[in-house]
Amino acid sequence: MVRMLCQDLECINRRFDIWCIWFGVGRRSLDDEPKSGRPKTSTNEENTTRVDELIKGDRRMKIREIALKLGILKSKVDEIVHDTLG
Repeated sequence: MVRMLCQDLECINRRFDIWCIWFGVGRRSLDDEPKSGRPKTSTNEENTTRVDELIKGDRRMKIREIALKLGILKSKVDEIVHDTLG
């Protein structure tokens, strides 16, 4: 029990040290900064339109079928259907 508490405190101290360094070099927020890398591409306007057209053509089409037809991930089709198209 004591060992776990010491490990937790050690972790907190390391995090505090990192924050001190961040604020020492001019950072003013603990929020994550934008990350570089590959942008989201599957939920773009073109794919949203294509998914919408497929659904309008056949309302019983499954997400798996749409993903296969468009060549995008099922999770992205699900995101488009539920979050974007609502």
